[in-house]
Amino acid sequence: MGTATSISVDEYLSTSYEDGDREYVDGEILERNLGEFDHSDLQTAAAAYFRTRYKGTVWAGVELRVEVRKARFRVPDVTVILGARPAGRVATEPPFIVIEVLSPEDRASRVQERISDYLDFGIANVWVIDPMTRTAVAYTSTGVVTVAEGSLRTSSPEIELPLSELF
Repeated sequence: MGTATSISVDEYLSTSYEDGDREYVDGEILERNLGEFDHSDLQTAAAAYFRTRYKGTVWAGVELRVEVRKARFRVPDVTVILGARPAGRVATEPPFIVIEVLSPEDRASRVQERISDYLDFGIANVWVIDPMTRTAVAYTSTGVVTVAEGSLRTSSPEIELPLSELF
């Protein structure tokens, strides 16, 4: 990752990046680790699964900017919103699920900071998937569950993502 650059929220929201989006954290632009086949495969498979299996129930997309609080925008690998696609350019209400796909360069402290931002914002289900180990960890406000085989699951509504759909 490169060094952070300070800009305004308006400038961030009006900027597109050719090599993948960036996160905006308290005035700083932060690069994200992505761009490898394993990472891209998992993003695509998860979004496609939700769009086909839960068509009409959820909207799912990749690399959507989510305003987790004022002056802080995160860009989850996959975002799942209950119902139809909301109006606007970025998510300003908590999605139902966000998925982070780990890259070899990810540092635990940075991933944990993202998870905390998501949970503090009110996102009910934060899933972190590791393509190297083919495992996932589900974070909610009530706890953490590691999934090595089987499915990631939610309740109210019941939604599942079998790991076999990803690997």
